Amino acid sequence: MIHNEEEYKTTLERISYFQKQVSHLRGMETNPENYRMSVAGFLTELDRMNLELREYLWAHPSQFAESRKTA
Repeated sequence: MIHNEEEYKTTLERISYFQKQVSHLRGMETNPENYRMSVAGFLTELDRMNLELREYLWAHPSQFAESRKTA
């Protein structure tokens, strides 16, 4: 889970990198089955990171301050 702005920005960078990798493979791989096997891990990780982004953005910043006080 993302806990602060630094982790948020890092996750955005990773998402961008993974999207570029998928785009590259999409343009290079000629066999549809090989393409799907090649990008499956990237797409799974993109889904996971996007869910983490959503959870982070859904929470108000004060919630993170509270969780640090109780930890």
